This record gives sequence, structure tokens and C-alpha cells, in this order.
Amino acid sequence: MDVINFDAIQQKQETDILVVGAGSAGCVAALAAARGNRHKVTLVERYGFPGGTSTQMLDTFYGFFSVGGTPRKIVGGLPDLVVDELDKTGDIFLRPNSYGAGTGVNYNPERLKFVWETLLMKNGNVRILYHSQLIAVEPEEERSACVFFHKGTGFFKIYAKRIIDASGDADYCFHAGLPYEKAGEAEPAQSMTTTFRMCNVDFQEFKNAGGNTMLKEKMAKAYDSRSYQLPRKSGSAHEMCQPGCISTVAVKVTDLDALDCDELTAAEMEGRKQAFEYERFFRDEVPGYENAKIIGLSLQIGVRETRRVYGLHRLTREECLSGLIPDSSVLLCGAPIEDHRKNEAGEEETRWEYIPGTGIYGVPYGTLVPISSHISWMAGRCFSATHDAHASCRSMAQTMGMGQAAGLAAALSLEQDCSAGAVSVTLLQNRLSGLGSVIQIPETVADTSRDGWKNNR
Repeated sequence: MDVINFDAIQQKQETDILVVGAGSAGCVAALAAARGNRHKVTLVERYGFPGGTSTQMLDTFYGFFSVGGTPRKIVGGLPDLVVDELDKTGDIFLRPNSYGAGTGVNYNPERLKFVWETLLMKNGNVRILYHSQLIAVEPEEERSACVFFHKGTGFFKIYAKRIIDASGDADYCFHAGLPYEKAGEAEPAQSMTTTFRMCNVDFQEFKNAGGNTMLKEKMAKAYDSRSYQLPRKSGSAHEMCQPGCISTVAVKVTDLDALDCDELTAAEMEGRKQAFEYERFFRDEVPGYENAKIIGLSLQIGVRETRRVYGLHRLTREECLSGLIPDSSVLLCGAPIEDHRKNEAGEEETRWEYIPGTGIYGVPYGTLVPISSHISWMAGRCFSATHDAHASCRSMAQTMGMGQAAGLAAALSLEQDCSAGAVSVTLLQNRLSGLGSVIQIPETVADTSRDGWKNNR
């Protein structure tokens, strides 16, 4: 096999700000970085559509609201624009919940793909490249040369003055040799999940039979009796925007490495196996599901954590549970520590640990800036945090907040001709506030009724 000579690559491009990964964090980072039309932004994605987890696996944004009886809306700015666009076509509703991850914003993921693209393409300074995979990084003094592969184009380089790693797996930071820790080495990694959707559900029959309380009892009974090979005693099955359809977060695949080819392949197979066992359980045991069928599986198995990059600041469990908002905060989080992995008894159950006091804490800017780099940021699930802190601050509203902060910071870094670590946090906070970002706890209680989104805007 010939050795690839990256120096011989002829296809070369230049950009001011490169965003690697078009998930919820990357899309918002690109939108933020391109505001004001001052900088050329390139957004590169390995799949053929934007959204990442938001369109590949899930149909609910969590993290916009804090948890509990007096919820606050704690994420705003560009993430609001995304939900607003979905709301215009009737493609959202709120799923009120005072426990767990709190109230969610349920949406149509297929419409969301179009919304992401529409918002991105409104700004002429954002160039999107699909079906392109980052495979190498050549750091230089004032920029990085990032090598991508597209099966039609072949290998090509993008020279970037600033880079935002929103790849989820910290692909840029890994290839650039920046320090990180790998989930699963110091403690078990969070489980992976293949989400699935079912159609032809009779919601009235389901509710008349006891609804979610009944479902939870039946699922626990099936797990304990081993009459069905379910991986856990409980799981989420919730109504979708599409009539008569539900979406789940129930499959649980543990003890496999999402960065190992063979193990990730095994995880994909196991996830599908579990999904169709759930289908059998639902049809046999749950009133209202007698005629329901799976109509879709997540594009790939959902991965919660792989690499967590070491940043100038590392968010810890103690900081989350302090309920404090440091002076350097650039976003808020109100989600509990939601740890999906085996408990001490070896059972596949979720551990919840709620934030005391207001139930809200601040996330410092330094969690988005890798150590040993002057020109890069990370946003999304590869941000700088311990396992427990990551289990709290990985909801998509928070990852969008990270993208918003990282995108503005990258633009500021170019304008001020300074390193990522030297960006004025005060100026960044002012720009975030100007966009409508929430960086201080709101005084008013949010309206989390099903149709309450507009009342919070």
C-alpha cells in the first residue's frame, strides 16, 4: 500500500474560520462566526446533511429550560432562531417535565435538516462541504492545514486561520496532537443508544390504560422476568410531531468502544437487535401499540462520549453541583448529572443527580479552549469536562450555546489579532448578550406548557 504524501495534495482551499462537524454545536458556531459578514467560514460535515445528533438520532432539544417546579429559560440567541423556524411550520411542541432532563422542545428532525441549511445559507459567508472526512492536521505557525477526504474529490487541504472542533469525537484536536482524555479509560463510558420510531400508535388507548406509569411498570416487569431481552428497566417512549408516532430512548449498549472499528460495528448490530426486541415487547404488552411498527432507526448508534479535550478550564462535578455562575461564564446549564452506564450491581440503569439551589450553573469560557493551542476551540460533547460534568452539560441546547460562544470568540480572535485564550471574556459576553444569549439566571418563570414556546420569546 502506498504511503499518502500529503505534501503532494493539489486541491487546496483557504478560509478564515473552519468548523469541523455540522452538528447542533457546529451549525450554531458557523452561524455565529459568520455574523457581520467579516469572515469567511467553512463548515465541513462527514454526512450529507446537517444537524448531527439533532437530526440523526433525536427529536427533542433538552436544556433550554431548567428542571423543577419553577423552570427558567436559560438558553437563547441563535438557538432560539432554530426553534422559531420550526415553530413557523408547526413542527415543534414543548414536552413539559419537571423531573429528569426537564421540559424538552420536540421537533420534526426531517424539517430540522432543512432549517439548519436555510439558516446557514442565508449568510453568504458560510460554505458547506458534505461527505468530507477530516483525516489529518498539519499545524503551522499562524494557521492549520486540515486534510480532508471526499470520494469524488480525493484528498484536499483547507488552510484555516481559526478552527472550531465540533466533531463530537474531537477529530481536529486528536489529529492536531492536542491533549485529551478518552472516556472509558478512567471510568466506564456512557452507554450508546440506537433510537427508533414507531407509527400507528393509539395514544388514547395508551393513556386510558395508564400511560407512562403503566409503561414503566410493564417494562420493569419484563426486565425482571426476562420474558423479553430488554437492556434496562425503564426507557423513554414519547409522542412525536407526526400524528400517531413515537420516538424512543430505550436501547442501551454498554462496554463497547465507539472509537474502535470492530467494537462500534458490534454496537451497531446490538442496537438494532435491541430495537426490534423492544418492538416485540411494545406490540405484545403495551395497550395502544398492538398495530405499531418500527418505521425508522437512528442513522447510526448514538454516542454520548468518546474524547474529552483538556481545556484552559475543566468543568467538574463539584462546579456543576455548586450552582454557581463564575465571572467567565458564557452559557448556563440546568440539567442534572444524567449518567447512562451500569450501576454497582451491574444493572443498566440511569443515575440522576440534580443541581441544588436554583438548579442552574455557569459554564466558563475556558472549557471551550484547548490547552496547547492558540487558534482553536471545541464545542459540543468534546468540550473540557470530567465524566460527571459532561453527563450534565451535554444536552443539545448547551452544545448550541457552546457553538454560539466559540463562533463569536473565533471571530473576535481574528478582529483583535489575539490567541483563543486571550479573547476578552467581557467583550465576548457583551456580544453574546447582544444576540440574546442567557448568561444570568432569569427572574421570570418559563411557560413550559405544550404550546408555550412563543410566551418565552
